[in-house]
Amino acid sequence: MLFRGIVVRVPFLWVEGMALCPFVLVKRKYPTPVLLHHEQIHLRQQLETGFLLFYVWYLAEYLWRLARLRNHHRAYRSISFEREAFQWQGHTRYLAQRPRWAFLKYL
Repeated sequence: MLFRGIVVRVPFLWVEGMALCPFVLVKRKYPTPVLLHHEQIHLRQQLETGFLLFYVWYLAEYLWRLARLRNHHRAYRSISFEREAFQWQGHTRYLAQRPRWAFLKYL
């Protein structure tokens, strides 16, 4: 059985969705399945790395890429965690077959 997270609606959230293990925070009452799957991929990443390391790594990688790319959107989309999640967000069976530490190949 795959852990899917506990979905909590947070209408004042500044993004459409956010994974904060064990929760998936969503802005809208009815989030899309693609958004939920994207965030569930992040939950798996957080379980692998540990919650604290995930966010330290995420922030460090974002800042590094922002300094190099000088563009928020490009830096965000270049983060290894996001690259994996965006690539596989539409594939609902991905988490069942995903290798551990799969995000590393996106570095």
